[in-house]
Amino acid sequence: MTRFSDDVLASLAAFDTPTICNALEQVMPHTQASGYTHRPLVCGFPDRAPIVGYARTATLRAKSPHAATRAELRSLRAAYYRYVETGARPSIVVIEDLDGPDAGYGAFWGEVHSAIHAGLGAVGLITNGSVRDLPQWAPGFQFLAGSIAPSHAHAEVVAFGAPVQVAGMRVAAGDLIHADRHGAVVIPPEAVSGIAAAAARVAAREARILAVARGPGCTAEALVRAFGEADSIH
Repeated sequence: MTRFSDDVLASLAAFDTPTICNALEQVMPHTQASGYTHRPLVCGFPDRAPIVGYARTATLRAKSPHAATRAELRSLRAAYYRYVETGARPSIVVIEDLDGPDAGYGAFWGEVHSAIHAGLGAVGLITNGSVRDLPQWAPGFQFLAGSIAPSHAHAEVVAFGAPVQVAGMRVAAGDLIHADRHGAVVIPPEAVSGIAAAAARVAAREARILAVARGPGCTAEALVRAFGEADSIH
């Protein structure tokens, strides 16, 4: 797993997630239609700045009681907490609910687990499952979740550390994730060094077009010329 300096992570967090996706298209064109969430998720705190961190992956189930004993479940959860604590920080927990069409039946995440994970170095959560206890949620801990629910039902971690898929985004443990109110995207390590320059090029191209679109003399011909001028920005 490639780790980056705090300054590099901060530079990535200066852009919103759509801009990161646009920049990735410039740096690695094959990522244009992959690597990001493309199903709806609820953002807990849409006005917060983007989060950037290294993925800790896990799976859970909530609808039905687990076959494991209480002692086995407690041991598994303890091992999961130790896993979350280890590795590069900041982390983002990406946890896949395995209950299929009933994903979100029970909320593993609420006041207690948001506080626990924040204490273990995570800055946010991405899940197709549900969350609850919103007024008591850990301050500063962002989430993108499939739904909001009142009960935890039988929610328990099933496994951790393996690849998962949430809202169409495949994630492996240690992947670098960028997320905000729009969704999340995996940033391949080989793309990181080129993101800032690519984002600047995208912004410059859009500025040419927006200047015409928002100006008093907007016409189709003026827009066509602006698109042509924007294409010359490399």
